[in-house]
Amino acid sequence: MNLLNDGIKSKAVMLTQSTKKLSIDNHTQVYPVYKIRLDQLYFNDQNDRIATWISQYKAEHTDVALESLSHSDYNDIIQGFIIESNPEAIKKTQNNIDLIGQQEAGVVLTDGRIIDGNRRFTCLRNIEKKTGKTQYFEAVILDHDIRNNAKQIKLLELMIQHGVDKPVDYNPIDRLVGIYNDIVDKRLLTVKEYADGVNQSETDIQREVEKANLMVEFLEFINAPKQFHLARTMNLNDPLKELNTILKQCKDDEKREDLKSVVFANFLMQPRGDMTRYMRKIKKIVSNAKFLDQYLDEQLGTTEKVCDLLEKTPIVTEKVINEKIRTQDDLKEDFAHSTEKWVSKADGDATRNRPAQQAEKAYEMLDTIDTNIFKKLNDEQKDDVRNRLDQIQEALNRIRGELDA
Repeated sequence: MNLLNDGIKSKAVMLTQSTKKLSIDNHTQVYPVYKIRLDQLYFNDQNDRIATWISQYKAEHTDVALESLSHSDYNDIIQGFIIESNPEAIKKTQNNIDLIGQQEAGVVLTDGRIIDGNRRFTCLRNIEKKTGKTQYFEAVILDHDIRNNAKQIKLLELMIQHGVDKPVDYNPIDRLVGIYNDIVDKRLLTVKEYADGVNQSETDIQREVEKANLMVEFLEFINAPKQFHLARTMNLNDPLKELNTILKQCKDDEKREDLKSVVFANFLMQPRGDMTRYMRKIKKIVSNAKFLDQYLDEQLGTTEKVCDLLEKTPIVTEKVINEKIRTQDDLKEDFAHSTEKWVSKADGDATRNRPAQQAEKAYEMLDTIDTNIFKKLNDEQKDDVRNRLDQIQEALNRIRGELDA
């Protein structure tokens, strides 16, 4: 099917008076907007907003590929993902379309794939089902094929969804999956190209790539490769950010790998509810090299038990995690008790070291005083310095007295 030819001939597609400006390959052009009957269109299964939902479907329906479904069934399934990903946004958009109609044109390919406007398309399908009246989706039609223009289309999608004034309103794990797919797995875009497309720095995107790689490693660790929905349901975006920071603090390669395994096991078991706060406790321990080896030794013992549990559970799903793995309260308590013990030691050590650190800072500040400048001071300024030094001397005498007591 070709919307620009077949659709217009069958009157399923009609030209409107509206236009929309798009920039493709750094070339800005004004495109005509068409009204397209809904049955001519289909959702974009490569939309980052539903990346984890697609991975979940593939994991749960290995025998039924999305591509093999009928046009209507395919759209119904993807629509369910879009609604689940942000039901409040769907409700708000649908109410708005109900009141004043579709205000912003979408973007579709000539075969009917929606590149921009999946949420608006969802709302129009809901309205059509509710009212029984034929609805039309207003959109620019690009004479492109996603197989031959995948990079172009992805950059356009990123530009539209991550524009300067448009907030990203979908789960950050879905975004990580999109980054992994586009930059690491398919190598469709470079870090620079992606950064330019979303108007962010290369440093920020490189950091997201690192988080995405850690997410993939974690899923492999728990025998659930590329089941990205598990990372979403575990709310791992912020914990992964903390882990990435912690690993950069650890300069020893062997310890870094051990630490990664320990944290992955903790992610899986979730010994305490808020894993982001829990990760910050681990960060305190890692920051104090004195305790890291002992902490890792303890944690690795429990991690090995988790690995033994995983060997007995070759297929890991959300249900398995909740009913067979996270019910192992003894392992969860071992992880939590060990972390609490060593973070307490690290906090105590930091408290004991704080006076010496503060004294060192005070000395460094005094040592930076340029005494040559004293010759240029007037009597009043010199007296002011003397008074300050007297105060410092009094403080030193008091501190030394407490120290020697």
